[in-house]
Amino acid sequence: MKVLYIRPYTGEMEMVTAGLPGHEAIAAECVFDVADEVLADVAVLSVFVDYQVTADVLAKLPSLTCIATRSAGFDHIDRSVTAERNITIVRVPHYGARTVAEYAFALMFALSRNAYRSYLDLRSQASDVVLERYEGFDLCGKTLAVVGTGVIGKSVCAIGRGIGMKVLAFDVHPDVEFAKTQGITYGELDAILPQADIVTIHVPSLPATHHLINQERLALMKQGSYLINTARGDIVDTMALVAALKNGHLAGAGLDVLEGEHELRNEVALLSGDEPVDVSLWKTMVADHALIDLPQVVVTPHIAFDTKEAKREITEITLANIVAFAAGTPQNIVSS
Repeated sequence: MKVLYIRPYTGEMEMVTAGLPGHEAIAAECVFDVADEVLADVAVLSVFVDYQVTADVLAKLPSLTCIATRSAGFDHIDRSVTAERNITIVRVPHYGARTVAEYAFALMFALSRNAYRSYLDLRSQASDVVLERYEGFDLCGKTLAVVGTGVIGKSVCAIGRGIGMKVLAFDVHPDVEFAKTQGITYGELDAILPQADIVTIHVPSLPATHHLINQERLALMKQGSYLINTARGDIVDTMALVAALKNGHLAGAGLDVLEGEHELRNEVALLSGDEPVDVSLWKTMVADHALIDLPQVVVTPHIAFDTKEAKREITEITLANIVAFAAGTPQNIVSS
């Protein structure tokens, strides 16, 4: 079976080759870089969340039977085409739970102690640092609202409790036993938002979660509170967030993901392309730039997952998924 592995990190293909004995594994930066005769018998395509598996990509792979995404999310895959062609999608449902949770707190600490702002000031005017500009606040004793308590959300709850925060949580399937053991309180989303000093998002990107944090819910948040998002950009209404930050209702935000981040990374190609661009996408991209420019916002390029330990775990689970699929016993399938 031939496996096409898109954009492996340095050293990953050694693991892939060793982990897929009896199979042919090839690597490429892009499907369109590979000759048609090589693509003709590719059975498995493996991608990360930053690679868009569009209808055009899938059209280049006539023998494809499986997409092994190296991520928990799968919103980068055109599922209408995969369903039509009966292509199985497998994913990595749980990895680096502590990794992403730790990064959410890195953003919280950066905001609560003005670390990023003070760093920029020090770089630009080292002799004129005014300490009063950087007065922060302790996380200990503050109220944290965790939106989504899957494995990552649960890790966030545990860390929050560990540093002395009061933790509230929302999930469509509350884990009552977990709440008892960790000392957290579940509530409806609209009920916990007004109580929280910091709201952190840990739900997947689904039709039901698109703009889950919208203008109305941002207005419910406590005056002077903070929003953290290490999940997916489209869970937050970007333009509504910009407005809430600019009018001072929110004190700040820590964002590792942005709505329309794929297009934002490829602006030049988008501008020079022949296809018309949806007006709503342009508005979102302009709002993304506005967020990046705001001094009370810390934005990073979707790196919350990016540790040696988490990447190794992703690779190991992906290889296990491919081996299981090849054996006729697929696991970690994305339901249609």
